[in-house]
Amino acid sequence: MLPAHAQDKADFRLSAGDTIRVLVFQNPDLTVDARVSEDGTISYPLIGSVELSGLTIGAAEKKIATALKTGGFLQQPQVNIVLVQTRGSQASVLGQVNRPGRFPLETTNIRVSDLLAMAGGTTAVGDDKAILTGMRDGKPFRKVIDVPSLFLEGKPEDDETIASGDRLYVHKAPVFFIYGEAQKNGPYRIERGMTVMQALATGGGPTTRGSETRLRLYRKDAAGVVQQSTPALTDPLQPNDVIYVRESLF
Repeated sequence: MLPAHAQDKADFRLSAGDTIRVLVFQNPDLTVDARVSEDGTISYPLIGSVELSGLTIGAAEKKIATALKTGGFLQQPQVNIVLVQTRGSQASVLGQVNRPGRFPLETTNIRVSDLLAMAGGTTAVGDDKAILTGMRDGKPFRKVIDVPSLFLEGKPEDDETIASGDRLYVHKAPVFFIYGEAQKNGPYRIERGMTVMQALATGGGPTTRGSETRLRLYRKDAAGVVQQSTPALTDPLQPNDVIYVRESLF
C-alpha cells in the first residue's frame, strides 16, 4: 500500500479498492472516508453516487465540488481529497513479451517503457509498436506507441504514463516470406526501412542456382488480390510480401 504523501496528485488515477478522505472547507459535516467500489463509485452525502474511477484526484475534487454547487447545496465548495490507501494498482502486459502478466504500479509515474522492462521486453518476434488501452477521465482510452521512436527520435512525450487497470499489448512483428532458390527459405521479420536487397540477404542470398536479378514479388493490393511484379533490389518491403528467387538462366 502506498501512503498518501507518496502519490503524485497530478498523475495518480483512482481505481476500485482505493480509500479516500473527502474534505470540504468550512463544512466538517461533509468529511467522509469512502472506498471506491468495484463499479468505480463512492457514496457521498447530499449528492449520492459519484463515479470517480479513472479520474485524477484533482478531477475527482472538481467533480464533487461541481455536484455540490449545481445541486444547490453550497455556493463555492472547496473540496480536497486525500488518498488514504490504495488497493495495489496493477497493469497488464500481454502478447509478444518475455514475461506477460500483471505488474504492480509501485509509484505513480510508471511509463510504457518501464512496464515493458518489467515484462522482460519484447520477444524476438514482437512488434516495435505497443498498444495501450485503459480508461482516462472515465472514457475508454487507446494509444499505439512506437517504442523505438521514444529513444531514437527523441519522443519521450509519447512514453505514456500507466494508470491502474491499463493493458499493454505487443502484437507479432510484420513478416515477409522468401522461397525458391534462396539459402534459407521461410518467414522473416521486416525491419524498419527494409528493402528487397536486405530481405534477400536475410534469407542468406541466392543459392548457386539462383539469381538476384530474377526475383518475383507477390503482394496483395487494397482489394486483397495478389499482384505479381519484378522488384528492384532497392524497393521497400511491405508486410506479408512474398519473394520468389528464380533459377539463373545460365
